[in-house]
Amino acid sequence: MNHSSRQRRLTAAALTALAVAVSATACSSGSGSTDAKGAGSGTYTIWDPYPQFDKGSAWAKLLDRCGTEAGVKIKRTAFDTSDLGNKTLLAAQQGNSPDVLIVDNPVVSTLAEAGVITTTDDTKLDTSKADPNLLAAGQSGGKTYGTPIGANTLALYYNKKVLKEAGVDIASVKDWTSLTAALAKVKKAGKKGVTFSAIGTEEGSFQFLPWFWGAGAKLTGLDSAQAVSALSLWKDWLKQGYAPNSVLNNTQTTSWQEFASGDYAFAENGTWQLANARKAGLDYGVLPIPAATGGNAAAPTGGEFVTIPVQDDTARYTTSQKLTTCLTSNGNLYDTDTTLSYVAPTSEVQNKQVAANAGLKPWVDAVKSAKGRTSDDLGTKYPKISEQMWKAVQSALSGSKSPKDALTSAQDAVK
Repeated sequence: MNHSSRQRRLTAAALTALAVAVSATACSSGSGSTDAKGAGSGTYTIWDPYPQFDKGSAWAKLLDRCGTEAGVKIKRTAFDTSDLGNKTLLAAQQGNSPDVLIVDNPVVSTLAEAGVITTTDDTKLDTSKADPNLLAAGQSGGKTYGTPIGANTLALYYNKKVLKEAGVDIASVKDWTSLTAALAKVKKAGKKGVTFSAIGTEEGSFQFLPWFWGAGAKLTGLDSAQAVSALSLWKDWLKQGYAPNSVLNNTQTTSWQEFASGDYAFAENGTWQLANARKAGLDYGVLPIPAATGGNAAAPTGGEFVTIPVQDDTARYTTSQKLTTCLTSNGNLYDTDTTLSYVAPTSEVQNKQVAANAGLKPWVDAVKSAKGRTSDDLGTKYPKISEQMWKAVQSALSGSKSPKDALTSAQDAVK
């Protein structure tokens, strides 16, 4: 694909979809320079969303090591997650894309639709070891764009002390009915039930999706009976006092802070809070979010994909593929995903993680049941659907509309 055709395809729609897609989950902060790569100089550029890792970090050293193995020098630039997608689109317009791009998985389909990243067929990248449900987040139109480097997702943290005082056996919590019964016992014992994030942003949709999917609902039908049952569950929890009204404004961070106070029995949150859980000194456990009638609900996957942007000089793909293969090899994934508090995207490395830390098993189970937000070939349709979903959640929980009416309005708006 030549530079001019890439330029034509970078539409306003792609930019709008990207702006929504990058506002999600567990993001780091920071920025980097936008210096161009030295074309033909034996230097390959890598952009990543990990500014928290400096030149002396294990991550930066891994990039350099992979470069050495491929026979090239690495020029790395780290961006804030929220900046990286837009910087990538701009670089493509200017014909100055990085050779390797590590990007939040919901953004992959937007970049693919804009024509700025290659397919694995283009670069002969082997993705056979990645778990299919995680790989699906980078698939669109029957094609695969890159490979996952790690995944995080949502589960229920629980406070063992609070549950013991309320007489709740965590083994009894297997579905929505038993979870709600546990919350009723906790409230009766004078403690607080469950906290989560229902804020009117992508974080709110991200946290609602396990319940939405756990009811059997599909993103193509926001007003289904299953979807209404999921929103009614949350609404009922607020009405009964099992969840606080603060969930309407809670981010995942403020929701976690509520749980860390030690008063709550449950909190919906992600793997990225594991270090904070240890710091809080709570006697906690982790439970995959139950589906309505039992089993594990599909929770949305967070985490990044390693992709290879389109280049005018397609001869660069061979080395870019070597770099990507090195970064996502089983030998390197364990250290990388441990550093990032991610669950690895391959079963072999997941098993190694659990062997080293048995506490990761609920997270591995949750990731194995997880689902990409842009899966089912939704691609760039997802941001619009998500926006209407979080608006419906806000309307229902605030009492301005019933769950059914809120979701009917949401589906009408998507159409």
